[in-house]
Amino acid sequence: MMNRTLAVFVFQLVLSSIVFAHGNQTHVMGTVTNISESSVSVETTSKKTVTVNLGAATKFVKSGLPVTLKDLKVGDRVVIHATGPEDKLVASEVRFGSVPKEGMSGMDHTHP
Repeated sequence: MMNRTLAVFVFQLVLSSIVFAHGNQTHVMGTVTNISESSVSVETTSKKTVTVNLGAATKFVKSGLPVTLKDLKVGDRVVIHATGPEDKLVASEVRFGSVPKEGMSGMDHTHP
């Protein structure tokens, strides 16, 4: 029972983290409020707006499948993996859509 309580607490802590660093990457979680060819703005649950720049190497993943920027819509919930200082973040990957139940490999936050 203690392990389950601890797991629930950790899960809630992770969900409450909006912008957090992991290794050399920053993760931005929230709802898309604006999309341009060069950036995506996200409103976090703390109502802070974070703008993340897009580069030629930025990957887009919807429900575990590779897609393009045009598939991302205002209102989508996202997790963006980015590098750089907080005021100049550049997205390496933008994940949105539902997570496939089998594997949930997209939720692995390990980095090489």
